[in-house]
Parts: sequence; C-alpha cells; structure tokens
Amino acid sequence: MNIKFVKRSQIKSSKRRASKFKPLMDALDKLEEGGQAIEVSYTNDKMVNSMRTAVYQYNQENKVKIRSGKDTVNKKIYFYREK
Repeated sequence: MNIKFVKRSQIKSSKRRASKFKPLMDALDKLEEGGQAIEVSYTNDKMVNSMRTAVYQYNQENKVKIRSGKDTVNKKIYFYREK
C-alpha cells in the first residue's frame, strides 16, 4: 500500500447536489454585484436548506458573497450577490 499526503485544495469531489441544482449553479455564475436576484420556488424547508448549503459551498469555492432571503408566504427563496 502506497500512502501519500496531498493538499486538500487538490481534491475535487463530485457531489450529488451538483447535478440536482445544476440550473441554480449556472444562474449563480451570471449574478452581478448589486444586480438582479434569482427567484427559486420550493416545496419544503429541507429543499431550502439543501439549496442554501450548495450556494454557500459555491461561495467558498468561487470566493464570492451570495446571500439569500426567504419569502415563506409565497414559498420562494431569493439569491443575490453582495459587493
């Protein structure tokens, strides 16, 4: 067995959520600072948590600051990019 230490930044793992939220991730690439927001409908709170987790991981990977706001009455969540 050959064991080797590598930098954590070299490891890219594919996550299931990448394919499930692919349209959202593509839309995040198009967000501009102070520009329009993305509106996404949801059915339950578990879906909101999964989307937010995916977006916050996107923030870390791409060194951007995308925030979210939730409209519980209309069951929509908004993502926008801050300066």
